[in-house]
Amino acid sequence: MTSISAYIQNHKDRFIEELINLLKIPSISADSAYKNDVLKTAEAVKSSLTKAGCDKVEICETKGYPIVYGEKIVDKSLPTVLVYGHYDVQPPDPLELWTSPPFEPVIKATKLHPDGAIFARGACDDKGQMYMHVKALEYMTKENQLPCNVKFMIEGEEEVGSENLAEFVAKNKEKLTNDIILISDTGMIAKDVPSITTGLRGLSYVEVEVTGPNRDLHSGLYGGAVANPINVLAKMIASLHDENNHITIPGFYDKVEELSKEERAEMAKAPFSLEDYKSALDIDAVYGEKGYTTNERNSIRPTLDVNGIWGGYIGEGAKTVIASKAYAKISMRLVPHQDWKEITQLFKTHFESIAPAGVKVKVTPHHGGQGYVTPIDTIGYKAASKAYEQTFGKTPIPQRSGGSIPIVSLFEKELGSKTILMGFGLDSDAIHSPNEHFGVWNYLKGIETIPWFYKYFTEMSV
Repeated sequence: MTSISAYIQNHKDRFIEELINLLKIPSISADSAYKNDVLKTAEAVKSSLTKAGCDKVEICETKGYPIVYGEKIVDKSLPTVLVYGHYDVQPPDPLELWTSPPFEPVIKATKLHPDGAIFARGACDDKGQMYMHVKALEYMTKENQLPCNVKFMIEGEEEVGSENLAEFVAKNKEKLTNDIILISDTGMIAKDVPSITTGLRGLSYVEVEVTGPNRDLHSGLYGGAVANPINVLAKMIASLHDENNHITIPGFYDKVEELSKEERAEMAKAPFSLEDYKSALDIDAVYGEKGYTTNERNSIRPTLDVNGIWGGYIGEGAKTVIASKAYAKISMRLVPHQDWKEITQLFKTHFESIAPAGVKVKVTPHHGGQGYVTPIDTIGYKAASKAYEQTFGKTPIPQRSGGSIPIVSLFEKELGSKTILMGFGLDSDAIHSPNEHFGVWNYLKGIETIPWFYKYFTEMSV
């Protein structure tokens, strides 16, 4: 039998090449112009799962992009692990900020990754991390080391809210029956500080439209006499936070869980350098809700951020107009117990109420999801911890993430399963940003660690 580390060493170049080929396909689910590329990626994932050893692989159609399902059932009396991931990626804009084309992957050495990182859209989120599980399965099947059953559910709409996943899960509960769900779409504290994500924030995402006059107007003839939608929108958005960066929407904090001093003290034990944080972002100060640390602000506290704002003339040169309309996209990251639909309605009611006379406001909800917290005393968590200990030589630290994976709470509701979040990315990997990358070391370390989870989870379960 070949050990997992030896197997990786023997197939390292192929593992990297296969991921690079997957990253070349621009599977941008948010842009219909890339529909064929998204579908092509689904086919590529299906082929990879078949080659890795799944006995059954199928592309399951939905009202949107398909879900790739695969399984390897070795013994129905043994535990079953369900792996979830996604093959779609974020749009790469702004393209001019990339140092290499987003869909022409290159390996470059960085300070954190002296042995190289793969630069491409989707490298870390989530193609690279999803593909770790495919290669881990390959090892376990080729070397007869798969100790239990495994199922894969890889979707193509995560970056646009997983709109059709709930219906698929509800209609396929028997197919998706499992004992634990395993996801790698999160990160760890540092290369030498493994961690397991135990909490995720929820999400409410909306678009707002402010309309003033029925057409664009000459700013000289009409300026000062009619409401300017861009000016109005800017004031409305600014009013959503007070001087302490506290969100001003009535009822917004009603269900926010306040962690105890003891819990906050445990969080503070995680290694963190504020100076390194600021240096990595090229900022001279941090910003956020008064009374909380940086790590608390981006994990256990809710937020409201403008993700895009536009209106009027933005072309070259000057055009002196008062725009008829102004727009913004706004996301709210939520903490456990905040219901995303309730928060969306609170936002809508408040935003409409603060509109001045002379404009009309329209709020369009896009998507959202609930937050999630998983206990650390389960078999799944203990198995993941032992897996990290095996490959990193140290016990991982439990931590809450500021990100959102809305389907995690859905899985528990529909399938009755806990989720283990074994992420191998780093905060510096620039997911959703230009120059996204994933360390080669991290990629291979994930492949090495995952089979140990299967081993320990099976041993603890039977």
